[in-house]
This record gives sequence, C-alpha cells and structure tokens, in this order.
Amino acid sequence: MTEPAFLVNESDPGRAERLLDSAAELLLRWGYQRVTIDDVAKHAGIGKGTVYLHFRTKEALFLTVLLRAHRRILTGIVDRMEADPIELLPSRLVRGSYLHVAADPVAKVLYLGDNEVLGRLAHEAAATMGGIAERRAEVMDLYAARLRKAGAMRTDLPAQDQLTIISAVGLGFYMSGADDDDPPHRAALLERTIAAALEADAPDRVALAAAGPEIVAGMRSLIALIDQEWRDRVR
Repeated sequence: MTEPAFLVNESDPGRAERLLDSAAELLLRWGYQRVTIDDVAKHAGIGKGTVYLHFRTKEALFLTVLLRAHRRILTGIVDRMEADPIELLPSRLVRGSYLHVAADPVAKVLYLGDNEVLGRLAHEAAATMGGIAERRAEVMDLYAARLRKAGAMRTDLPAQDQLTIISAVGLGFYMSGADDDDPPHRAALLERTIAAALEADAPDRVALAAAGPEIVAGMRSLIALIDQEWRDRVR
C-alpha cells in the first residue's frame, strides 16, 4: 500500500515514514500529553530540527499519524472492492474494516476515541475529521442507493435506517471487542449479523460489479480529502 507521493523526501525517501512510525509507537506507549518532539526524534534516530522539516508542530505530526491510519483503512476498502464485487456488500465492508482496525492499534484508538491515549489531541482530531465525516455521509448515501438499486440490499427499511444499523452494529462490535483475542471470529459474527439484517439472499454479482465504479470513486474522494488534510500539515 503506497503512501502519498508528497510524503517522500528525495534526500531520504523513508524519513517521514520513520517519523510517523516512531510517533505512532510513542503515542500508544505514553499517550499524546507525555510525548515530546525530542522523544520522537530520538526514537526515529534523527535530530529534533529534522522533525520540523516535515511537520510544523507536534499537533500536526500526531494528527498525521491518525490521518494515516484512517487512510490505510479506506485504501484497504477500495482495494478489496476493486478486486471482487462481493466486497461491496455491507457485510463484507464491515468485516474488512473490523479486521483492519483490530490489527492496527492506532486505528483502534482513533475509532474508539480513546481519550486516555489521545488527550487534548482528541478535540483537534474531531475537528480535522469533521469535513471528512461530512463527505463520508454523502458517500454512504450513494453507497446504499446504488446497492439497493442493484438488488444487493433489501428495501424493507429506509436507506438511512440501514446505514444507522451498519454504523451502530459495527461500533458496538468495536466497543465490546476492544481487547478481544480472536478478531476473525468476531469479524465473522459481524459479517453474519449485517448480512442477515440488510442483504438480499442471493446478490447478483453482475449488478454489484456495475455499481462498483461509482462507489469506488466516492471512496476515493474520501482518500483525496485525507490527503489534503495531510498535505496541509507537512512541509
């Protein structure tokens, strides 16, 4: 999975990635309040001044850590949808997202809004993600409309109620399984629950595939928004 091209520095292509990896590790270990730019620089094996060649402030650095986690989840969703139309189904969407969050401690902190780790960064993260969340709601409206038209989602409930079910059930699994040691099992339960609640018995793969490009384009617009937020925080 490639990172945005603007992250790469010609003199040291991997330096920004090392910074983000170090910042992510220390965020999880100590929490935002305790970590300093000095700590990140030492952990990454670079000088403090070099950090500021990439990121304007400590806040910008750690917000980028969160944006990167969110981007990776969305990129994974898009990749799966493009590889197999079945991955467009709500049950597969939530299953893949759950497994990704379960495997990425930073994504888990972001999705659960862990204030113990995020500290005052939580407020800035909410503000930063606000525009992305608004666009996500629009994309999900499109998603539900296209799947209903394709016969992949039932129509016995309003589309907004179906989206509420996806969000509420998915969040419930995240919240109740924060320390679970068998994510694949829980992901399978989540997939089965969403399929039973929302999906047609035998979705048409051809109709699903026809709905795919517009849905994928919507998802890519979210990635583009994240990239813009990211670009605003790097030098």
